[in-house]
Amino acid sequence: MINSKTFLHFDLSRAPSPCFIVDEVALENNLKILDRVQRESGAKILMALKAFSMFSLAPLISRYLKGVCASGLHEAKLGHEEFGGEIHTFSAAYTQADLEELLNISHHLVFNSFGQWQRYQPMLQAAKKARPELQFGLRINPQHSEGAKPIYDPCAPCSRLGIPRDQFVGKSLEGISGLHFHTLCEQDFPPLARTLDVVEQQFGDLFRQMEWVNFGGGHHITRDDYQVDALINRLIDFQKKYQVQVYLEPGEAIAIHTGILVVEVLDLIQNDLPIAILDSSATCHMPDTMEMPYRAEIFHAGQPDEKAFTYRLGGQTCLAGDIMGDYSFDQPLTIGQRLAFDDMAHYTMVKTTTFNGINLPSIAIWNSETDAFRLVKQFGYQDFKNRLS
Repeated sequence: MINSKTFLHFDLSRAPSPCFIVDEVALENNLKILDRVQRESGAKILMALKAFSMFSLAPLISRYLKGVCASGLHEAKLGHEEFGGEIHTFSAAYTQADLEELLNISHHLVFNSFGQWQRYQPMLQAAKKARPELQFGLRINPQHSEGAKPIYDPCAPCSRLGIPRDQFVGKSLEGISGLHFHTLCEQDFPPLARTLDVVEQQFGDLFRQMEWVNFGGGHHITRDDYQVDALINRLIDFQKKYQVQVYLEPGEAIAIHTGILVVEVLDLIQNDLPIAILDSSATCHMPDTMEMPYRAEIFHAGQPDEKAFTYRLGGQTCLAGDIMGDYSFDQPLTIGQRLAFDDMAHYTMVKTTTFNGINLPSIAIWNSETDAFRLVKQFGYQDFKNRLS
């Protein structure tokens, strides 16, 4: 099923290839849903830069959301320079050099262990004195798994993310104003509700000592079937019960159903079945299709043998497994033909690589209401060279 429906009749020849294109109207529609959650619940929503860092759209995003969450120094600096609002930073571990800069720009700084929190106390206390608005938190691990894939499950056995409850015994929380947990991945409200039940059972007494609690990301709030009203009601109840400010950090929910990746057929070959070589790459341009893994949908294409002509689509790299999958089409593919992969805004641009020297896709913005199209970034040899030495 195609999700980015505003692109169904978009002329793919308007963009260079390969190219990520984001519909700013679809993006704003997602932001409006998230803003409704904020207004009706009192919770604050931050954008997870790890999923979507398209700073050319920062003015639009910043009109609705309260800030960004960062996974380290570079994301925090991007948030500070381009997005404004609150900057919340969490990392599995900080270097002293990174921490020195983060303390100057973060509003919430969350630690993954008591060890790092205690080790850097002199630096942290000095920063707090210089910037009283700076607050510190700890990431907790309720050890309750809702994720289907271990690679994306922060609560899997032996997880390196978050502090289990038993490790709080005998530890002082002086200087800690909030707790953070992140346990979900592309999920709706029921998994969050079950998680909250466990989290409250384990950490409820600590919440009453806090000023804020961050529910992390993985919430597919803008998906058509998400139970938004149930989320709002639970947020209201939680904040009232513990007298805390709740934060949410969705990434995909901001960008789902808003973008495509335009590619072009470079060559057609035969090896047991027809194969089309594209000017793109699964491993370089859409790595989640290999890491999750999942099959990205293509506009006007079907499952193998569903339509008259079936092809295996592959990328340009030397990696034998650089395969997008098998797709069928009503008509034979032709060299120079454009194709569009669906839902390619989140976890794509942020994960691209130049393996094999493959060029990065251009980035463009389209307005599905006015039909205005603008190319905001193109890449070339220098982008490849500057990553090396």
